[in-house]
This record gives sequence, structure tokens and C-alpha cells, in this order.
Amino acid sequence: QVQLVESGGGLVQSGGSLRLSCAASGRTLSMYAMGWIRQASGKEREFVAAISSSGGSTGYADSVKGRFTISRDNAKNMVYLQMNSLKPEDTAVYFCAAASAERTLRAGNYGYRGQGTQVTVSS
Repeated sequence: QVQLVESGGGLVQSGGSLRLSCAASGRTLSMYAMGWIRQASGKEREFVAAISSSGGSTGYADSVKGRFTISRDNAKNMVYLQMNSLKPEDTAVYFCAAASAERTLRAGNYGYRGQGTQVTVSS
């Protein structure tokens, strides 16, 4: 079992930045690919970013490429999402997720997921 707790969400103006953090407990984080998935009100959940278990490979949705950066610190059991140049369409609940493979996260699926943190971008 892996428990994931997100933090760092909030209200920000368009063009601003936020850094989301995900603290993991339970099994060793380094066993899993990690990622972020978001779900806007009334919409399907969508893949945002993923990082391989070692941190050597990352992937992003086209909508956030060049603006968001995912990183991890396996020694601290932490995963981060740096979000810059935020847009109103980035408004959603952001979930930290873990999976056995990066491709699972890219498909918008996961093995474990946190409770989420709200990100609201005002225009």
C-alpha cells in the first residue's frame, strides 16, 4: 500500500505559479512511477505529467508541456509539480498518483491516488 498526500494548491492569477507537493508513505516510493492527474469540474480526468521510478524519464500532456515540470526526491519520498504560466483552463483538482509503469499514468490510470488539491486560476 502507498498513501499519498498532496499539498500546495490554491488560488492564483493567470500567469502565476504554484508548486504542488506529494508526500508518500507506506511502500518505498522508488518502486513506482509517479505522476499527476487532474480533473476539472464536469470533465473527465486527464493525465498531466509522469516521471519514471528513477527520475530519468518524464512525460507531459501537450497542454502543459513547457510550463509544468515534474520532479521527485526518492530519499524524501516526495514528488513535485512546478506549474508556471498558469492559465484559467488549468483549474482543476490535482491528484498525485503512483503506478507500476509510466505508461499507466500517461493513460490517465493509476494504482494509488491521493485525495487531491484544488488549483484555481483566475483570469
